[in-house]
Amino acid sequence: MGNRTTGRRVAVRGRPASPGGQARPDPGSPTPSRLLRNSAYEALLTTVLLFGVVSAVRWVIGASPISRAIPGIHLELLVVGVVVGLLLAGLILSPLGKASGGHINPAISLAMWRFGVFPLRGVLPYGAAQLAGSLVGVLLARVAWGPVVARPPVVYSALRPAPGWSNAALFAGEGASMAVIIVLVGVFLSVPRLASRVPWLVGGLIGAAIAGLGTVTGGSDNPARQFGPAVFAGQFGFLATYLLAPLAGAVVAAWLLGRFRHREVLTHRLSGPRTTGVARGNRP
Repeated sequence: MGNRTTGRRVAVRGRPASPGGQARPDPGSPTPSRLLRNSAYEALLTTVLLFGVVSAVRWVIGASPISRAIPGIHLELLVVGVVVGLLLAGLILSPLGKASGGHINPAISLAMWRFGVFPLRGVLPYGAAQLAGSLVGVLLARVAWGPVVARPPVVYSALRPAPGWSNAALFAGEGASMAVIIVLVGVFLSVPRLASRVPWLVGGLIGAAIAGLGTVTGGSDNPARQFGPAVFAGQFGFLATYLLAPLAGAVVAAWLLGRFRHREVLTHRLSGPRTTGVARGNRP
């Protein structure tokens, strides 16, 4: 049946329709044990990401020979963006990332469900694992680098918007930024020759958000990126916005892609399909 598809994609409440108009079962639906294993992988991946984020902020923006050699916050954010972007791409391409999908972001998991390539019952375990990994990663960075992580300007790498920004403005900025990322990821994952480039796309986009939006919205684009740092820093004023805005942006972006682009997303794995030449309508 998958070989008779013409590339048209219809997503209805997160489930793609078959060529005959009947809803397909959840693609690649994992067994409970595999879902638990992959959720644990997501926790580990997010732990490494947040340890890397806090470490980068500690050494590039906090007091250190590196920060003294870099003139100005904008260049510092550029360096942090490059480091975090490369780390994120590497995590997606790692064996654990290829196994779980390498989401490392609750908004990505939610978008993959809306694209119809990830089961709804996996969204909550993945999200919980990613948030837990965020806490552990920040804790490990605090243990590794000591009290300097808790003091300004590091403050556990917790983000805040620019002075004068309201929660509504922050919600719009973070939501729009996440929507752009999801649309581009969805487009790349729907084209076999582009799918393998998604890790570098995601890393580049997140790095650009850190460098370009770091002094404006903070450039989070990931609820897990802000959760652990904000909890350890006790900064709860904008936390709900940082958690919810990327989720809203992901839902809107998935709807827009399903509405205006008639190609199927091939896989929930950000590393691309496991085999090349996946036929439209089939799932790895």
